[in-house]
Amino acid sequence: MQPYTRPLLAALSLMLALTACGGSSDSSSTSASSAPDAMATTAGAMKAGAMSRFGGPVYTGAPNLPATVALVMAGGGPGHFSTAKALTSMVGAATTGAEVAKLTKQYGKAKTTQFITTFDFAVNDAVAQALKAGVKLPAPAPLKGKDLAVALVKVGLTPDGTFWTGLMLDHATGHDLHVTVMNDIDAKYGQKADADYHQVANQAFYDLAQALGAKTVKLASDH
Repeated sequence: MQPYTRPLLAALSLMLALTACGGSSDSSSTSASSAPDAMATTAGAMKAGAMSRFGGPVYTGAPNLPATVALVMAGGGPGHFSTAKALTSMVGAATTGAEVAKLTKQYGKAKTTQFITTFDFAVNDAVAQALKAGVKLPAPAPLKGKDLAVALVKVGLTPDGTFWTGLMLDHATGHDLHVTVMNDIDAKYGQKADADYHQVANQAFYDLAQALGAKTVKLASDH
């Protein structure tokens, strides 16, 4: 059995409810920054003293597959995931275009383009690896638009309100599968692309939180 199969299968029965901490679009100005349920879940399953490969704590609990499937579908579906399409579906074309322009100015065109390419690959690879492990993906959680964006930000928050990409991905796929995908990124694009992906994503999701009105979300030190 693959090392990440057990937590993925466990998630099918646990179905952790991101909708309980997702909030509505009307309340997005505060919901992403005040997530007691999400905080309790994260704190209760953090591996003491462990740090993710590219910074932030390690989450060892069961992944939230329904929410992950919601993200995959927002981006075009299994094997066809597009980061740009997913972001557009969550926050609109104008906000997405402005964020890509900001990241391009901040990191340069090559690094920003590679970030998007790596993000696309990471999601598609995670789905492919899960299916290869025999996991039957559940129906997507009823999260769309800003509600989905808020939910993604929340599960990446540490108890002090700092967003870390690795923490979000641990929640999305389970830690073992997150590590497998990182290794696949290293093999396909190189370790620097993997590090850059996590770094730029820290900034991008922080920016997303700010756009949603969650002003108390903190920016990770690696950005």
